[in-house]
Amino acid sequence: MATSSSTTTTHGTTRRAKTTGLTVAAAGIVVFNISPLLNWVNPADSADPRTGYETDSLVPFIAYLGLGLLAALIYAGKRARRGQHRGLTLVSMAVGIAAAIQCLAFALNPMGGLERGDELGTDLGVWVGFLGAAVWAVGSYLLAKEIEGDDDAHDAHRTH
Repeated sequence: MATSSSTTTTHGTTRRAKTTGLTVAAAGIVVFNISPLLNWVNPADSADPRTGYETDSLVPFIAYLGLGLLAALIYAGKRARRGQHRGLTLVSMAVGIAAAIQCLAFALNPMGGLERGDELGTDLGVWVGFLGAAVWAVGSYLLAKEIEGDDDAHDAHRTH
């Protein structure tokens, strides 16, 4: 018997989550990790744009947090009986959503220049970060909707 979200073979085998969501989340995390290297803000009175690293220390922290979550998701995918752990996947989705909201807030009102009196305009890095975070969150969602790694055996034959 096959379902649209997972595969089931004979009775007694374990249904495993598809890796599509993990792949999409990984792509988003990689894109988000590129964004701190790009310019995030441009001061109005200077030709000295600032990268995500120079603008706000939270930007690279979230990028590195994403890499840690990706490593944990891959490990859970290998170790979990059904190929994923929903709690970890939901944490990854929450961080991806938070990263997207941070980028969007940054695009609307760039942070980091207020204390210096800079008039800052957003640059490409903010939008690359937003795109990466959005893809990261969607990929985590796709993985979270798959069969959970620690479901009871009787749930393996139930379809949604």
